[in-house]
Amino acid sequence: MLLLPPLLAASAGPAQSTPAATPAPAKLHADTVAAFDRYEHLSEERNETELKRGSALLWVDSLPEPQRTEAYAALKRGEVQIRQLNTLDNGRAIPCPGGLIHHWVGVIFISGAKLDDVLGILKDYDHQSTYYSPDVERSRIESRDGDHFRVFLRFRRHKVITVVLNTEHDVHYFRDSPNRAHSRSSAVRIAEVENPGKSDEREKPAGDDGGYLWRMETWWRLEERDGGVYVQSEAASLTRDIPTGLGWLVGPFVTSIPKETLVFTLEATRKAVQYKNLR
Repeated sequence: MLLLPPLLAASAGPAQSTPAATPAPAKLHADTVAAFDRYEHLSEERNETELKRGSALLWVDSLPEPQRTEAYAALKRGEVQIRQLNTLDNGRAIPCPGGLIHHWVGVIFISGAKLDDVLGILKDYDHQSTYYSPDVERSRIESRDGDHFRVFLRFRRHKVITVVLNTEHDVHYFRDSPNRAHSRSSAVRIAEVENPGKSDEREKPAGDDGGYLWRMETWWRLEERDGGVYVQSEAASLTRDIPTGLGWLVGPFVTSIPKETLVFTLEATRKAVQYKNLR
């Protein structure tokens, strides 16, 4: 599964007394892309190092006692454990001119599940529009070579304004051991859809659109133990910065919506696994 774009959801905030407004088109510049590419590269290096280490797979494992014990107890109760991340470059923040980088990680526990149960749901891209509705409107596998997928997902969100995105993702799954697996996903094409569902529907030029999602990278980790499966999802994405004069629409949601989206994705995964196991 791939997470809903954070600022896409942010643009769809709760109803306001002010008339709805649509931000002016945003231009994606080379220095914005370079900043995210650097951020993604360092995040990928950190992920690879943690996976090679072979222990402390989940982010909650890095917590000191007694917080770690409390986090695992919360997971067993069905709660989502989540935190915001910030990848640094030699100890310094990575500036992103003209854009915002959103980076969150969350983990759940699916009691009674097996590793293959969860992998079966995550790889079932032809039905993800059912599992993750209404955030995912359409989904399909475009090609598959073993555990290497090319998939299409169409995202939709509406509250104050409606944003629809056609996206394609390159996804690799890796079975690390009988009880562990991970995946790596990169959005290779993102296009905002103008007039979706109408006869004049068209895709806006990439990088010359509303700026609701320019880049997305996702990492999943799965571990079967303790009578179930721990599922961790981490996502980093790039959007435009807050449009001038529209802070009332976007600003309050920059931190809250990415978190809520990740929680929804993880909980929807658990529901899909549990439903499949009951059939």
